[in-house]
Amino acid sequence: MYRIYLLLLLLSGSLSAVAQKYKVAGKVVDEKGDALPGASVVEKGTNNGTIADANGIYTLNVMYTNATLIVTFVGYNKIEREIDGKGTQNFTLENATLLNQVTVVGSRNMNRSSTDTPAPVDIINIQEITTKQGQLDVNQLLQFAAPSFNSNRQTGSDGADHVDPASLRGLGPDQTLVLINGKRRHQSSLVNIFGTRGRGNTGTDLNAIPAAAIERIEVLRDGAAAQYGSDAIAGVINIVLKENVNQLTANANAGIYAAKYRADGKAFDGLNYNANVNYGLKIAKRGFVNITADYNERAHTNRADTHDEEDVVRREYGDPKVRNMALYYNAMVPVFGNVQLYSFGGINKRKGDAYAWTRKVDDDRNIPSIYPNGFDPVIGSDIDDQAVTAGLRGVWKDWNIDASNTYGFNKFDFSVRNSLNRSLGPNSRTTFEAGGFQLGQNVSNLNFTRFYKAIFEGLNVAFGGEYRTERYKIFQGDRPSYYNYDLVHEGGAQGFPGFSPENKVDKKRSNVGAYIDLEADLTKKLMVDVAGRFENYSDFGNTVNGKVGFRYKLNDDYAIRGAVSTGFRAPSLAQKYFNSKFTNFVNGQAVEVLLAGNDTEVTNVLGIPKLRQETSQNASLGVTMKPSSALSVTVDGYYVKVKDRVVLTGQFSDEDKDIGNLLKSLRVSEAQFFTNALSSTTTYGVDIVVAHATALGNGRLNTTLAANLNKMELGAINTSSKLAGKEEQYFSERERYFVLASAPPSKINLTFDYTVDQLSFMLRAIRFGEVSLINWNYGEVKNATTGELYSPSDYTDVYRAKVQLDLTVNYKFSKNISVSVGGSNILNTYPDMHTPSLTESGGAWDPVQMGGNGAFFFTRVGFKF
Repeated sequence: MYRIYLLLLLLSGSLSAVAQKYKVAGKVVDEKGDALPGASVVEKGTNNGTIADANGIYTLNVMYTNATLIVTFVGYNKIEREIDGKGTQNFTLENATLLNQVTVVGSRNMNRSSTDTPAPVDIINIQEITTKQGQLDVNQLLQFAAPSFNSNRQTGSDGADHVDPASLRGLGPDQTLVLINGKRRHQSSLVNIFGTRGRGNTGTDLNAIPAAAIERIEVLRDGAAAQYGSDAIAGVINIVLKENVNQLTANANAGIYAAKYRADGKAFDGLNYNANVNYGLKIAKRGFVNITADYNERAHTNRADTHDEEDVVRREYGDPKVRNMALYYNAMVPVFGNVQLYSFGGINKRKGDAYAWTRKVDDDRNIPSIYPNGFDPVIGSDIDDQAVTAGLRGVWKDWNIDASNTYGFNKFDFSVRNSLNRSLGPNSRTTFEAGGFQLGQNVSNLNFTRFYKAIFEGLNVAFGGEYRTERYKIFQGDRPSYYNYDLVHEGGAQGFPGFSPENKVDKKRSNVGAYIDLEADLTKKLMVDVAGRFENYSDFGNTVNGKVGFRYKLNDDYAIRGAVSTGFRAPSLAQKYFNSKFTNFVNGQAVEVLLAGNDTEVTNVLGIPKLRQETSQNASLGVTMKPSSALSVTVDGYYVKVKDRVVLTGQFSDEDKDIGNLLKSLRVSEAQFFTNALSSTTTYGVDIVVAHATALGNGRLNTTLAANLNKMELGAINTSSKLAGKEEQYFSERERYFVLASAPPSKINLTFDYTVDQLSFMLRAIRFGEVSLINWNYGEVKNATTGELYSPSDYTDVYRAKVQLDLTVNYKFSKNISVSVGGSNILNTYPDMHTPSLTESGGAWDPVQMGGNGAFFFTRVGFKF
């Protein structure tokens, strides 16, 4: 037996020696000949690989004389090469990966890379970050990956609990334009009424697009309305769908929160799990179809056990339950010659359950025979989101021509359960269909581009036109969801009264636009871009905007870039026509509120003018630096001034001498409306990105520091002549603070990403700056005897700066299977606590900074075949 074992041992050693027989060595450099320390050299089809040392030198023993080496380095194109029996293999990598990739946004020149544009463009590799982050949806992935992007899950905010509002640089969710493969994406039909972010705004539901279908996301951090049209005040987010073929990828993800503040003592809650599959099929020689199926489910979290019972106004405070299913595709088929037929789009279905505020047993809105312990209404959502684009593109006499049509649709159905209609008495039903709203958008466009190599050092000419139609509807719920049957008690479904026939709306509008964009390399060092756009809206008229940008190359490693522009945003149809009656809570007390449409009896009596467009002035100036092949730095300062910003006003009481009688006749206690209340918002700040790569031991360390420093100032309040002197009521200091809190004044990401062989580690620290909000003590009497009001220290909730720490470990078991295990916010950090009955959301903290769920631990298994 011993001899057999010794023979097997010697044989295995001989086979191993044979397998490692061929030695390959060389150097990895960039285009200038500088060494690339930390470059990865891997034998294709195996786990055999090495890392270049500080001088770019590598040595690797391979199995075969015809082995193929794959050489990669962050910020550079990979190279695959068969060694063909040669032991010396040197590699020169081109600086042309995601950091230097041709982008859709920022420039219409198809030869222009992201580092050559006159405005900053972030390129976010979704496939890469999904293996290193526990987040499963696009909003949360970007929240923790891009400092200038901010999105917090809302709670106790009706519809906003189901569609996460998001923004760039602290501006409104509706001041960022979203594109899919360069085509305008439709907005959500939801207008945010409550919550800490985007109040009064309509944004785009990024979570309707599955992350598994996305190749990369391009974020243009600059005003671009002159190039792309309405909404592009803060910037443009372009989502590029996958095109890969002959490859099947699948992922299974699961994660759970550490439940620190649950009253029932459970240690964990909020189970998240996700499964997705992506497959690409080649069509003919150059065509493809890529399909993604995705399912995501998220359970409730509850963080209500933070204070004594008398201060708790919500027994269920946390994330809603969500079930999300999506099917997306991206396809292109050659038609004839160089003409291509392309199409992409998808369907997303989402069902959600979010808890409303608690009705305690002795609350007048409760019926003890139905709910002897009080009740927590559940607001349900059924969201249908669909989009499809089809087009033709090709080349005719050196002109690139692209004609396409995009249709998008978003429908939001509300339901209410675990509730009642108080006016129905003990026989009230407990479930209701509450109605909802929907938005349809159709966009047809025709674009021409041509590059003239012989003019200057190159001139790119682009022009085109666009025709867009929109249709917005509000549809009623079932009668018990909104009707008052006894005119004594409060009518409608508790938690979310349904839409009545009076609320029904069916409105349309159209607009036509035309643009021209000239981009010239005047010299080998200076590039200048000039763009102009005209648009005509059927509901408010014409607008003309322009942009001038430049990039000056000091040398091969340093450049200065900048731009100035004007922009605009047309008020959304939801802002113009949304109307409802709902219950608001002030100091934990219910108040009936009428939200009137813009052109109605209430607004006309008060002299409120029709909504008009927001206009903007943008300026940016930055520098890009590459001191060495391993280090790159970009610094970009920006300035954005928005005039006549549309907001949701404060609430006017039925005790007001000017509006009181009208409100009483409508049986509501208070009323509010949309108007161009803010004369201006001025935002300025700086974005900083520092990236460094180096060899460390036997591995490669990539370090990235990304920061956004941001400040906003608000101008005067625009009131009508009939409301002169009521500026505080029109748009109070409390509402102003919500606008200012759209982004923390600073957000800094420091990421260390270390890879050795098949093992990688990611450690990330995210610092969220201090945020302040005003609570419900504002304007209230503190001492009834003296009439003393609460002081700023009493009504200001300060959320001090906090740091979140994330850690992920990933191991590639083979070329087909990888596993990631990690945690987000592993130190279980929360925003500072405040009194739940005084906050906007009814919990110990409002949705700010890293959010209020605490530590999240996850695992992910990825398959690739």
